[in-house]
Amino acid sequence: MFILSGCWDNKDINHRVMPVVLGVTQQDENYEVYLQIPQPAGGQIETIVVSGTGKTVNEIIDHISANMERSVDLLHVKVIVVDRELAEKGVKDLISGFIRSRDISSKALFAVIDQDLSTFFGAMTSEPKAEGTILLDFFEKSAGWDPQIALTRIWEVYRSIYSYTNDVAVPLMKLGKTTLVEHTGSAVIKNGVMMGDISANKTLLYNAFNGESTLGKIEVLDDASVMILGEKMKFKSKLEEGKPVFSLFLKLKVTILETINDASENEIKKELEQLLTERYQSLFEQMKESGSDILGIGQYFRREIPRDQLKEWRSVYFPELKVDFDIEIDIQNTGNLKIPKN
Repeated sequence: MFILSGCWDNKDINHRVMPVVLGVTQQDENYEVYLQIPQPAGGQIETIVVSGTGKTVNEIIDHISANMERSVDLLHVKVIVVDRELAEKGVKDLISGFIRSRDISSKALFAVIDQDLSTFFGAMTSEPKAEGTILLDFFEKSAGWDPQIALTRIWEVYRSIYSYTNDVAVPLMKLGKTTLVEHTGSAVIKNGVMMGDISANKTLLYNAFNGESTLGKIEVLDDASVMILGEKMKFKSKLEEGKPVFSLFLKLKVTILETINDASENEIKKELEQLLTERYQSLFEQMKESGSDILGIGQYFRREIPRDQLKEWRSVYFPELKVDFDIEIDIQNTGNLKIPKN
């Protein structure tokens, strides 16, 4: 007699509801959860939004599942959003719960919405879409993603909560005036708490630093408009008299799209180099003010700083950080018209 194992606890896919976006806010001591669920309708994918309130996220999901004709399965959630108020209170318990329960993939993207979530999700309820949802497509590299949009997973947020040397930036969005979604920059998260925000232009530098491609980003200068074709970065770190010194080398390959007043290649190079240097300097100043190391500079000093002193990186070493910038621009293409070198 053969003993065969059976999938006794499996549920058919037709009997499961698979949300792709999960929204969480907090009212007093209770959480309020929004689930955006795609449903086929007349050859298109329409989305419905269901919501609930409770002491914990799991309690809310169980209550929603009990009131639906199908079981709610969170494994296919691709994007998790919270409102700014909750982000500023702190998301440590929320993120820890997601990682602990494993009901949601640790690769799900995390973002902050700079307005009321009920208004935000209400605007998306009746929006038809041929494939998936608008918010999901917003982060897809094969769809609407842009190099100045941060891509931060919940495991990265969880890691930063317990890291001495690495914080994160997550997308900051709201409803647009002429588009459904408007990207306004990135929220800076330190130990699970939102400490402030940075602009979209500074987020581009954040992405470049972390190895995300900046291909296709257009920079508008006083004398020209250029498009980034690629980038290469190198770093060096050392301690001088107990103070950290960090050297950053950035080489950008660009193509010229437009010129104004017959600007030369050298003039365009100098202007772009100055613009990027000023942006990086401003980003580092903002990081020091908030005490948030979103670039993970402290990671490069783990060999120089004893482990028992790493916990003092943000408070002792980071404010004393000296950064040297070396930015080089390589104009690969000037289009169909030649412009003077000098």
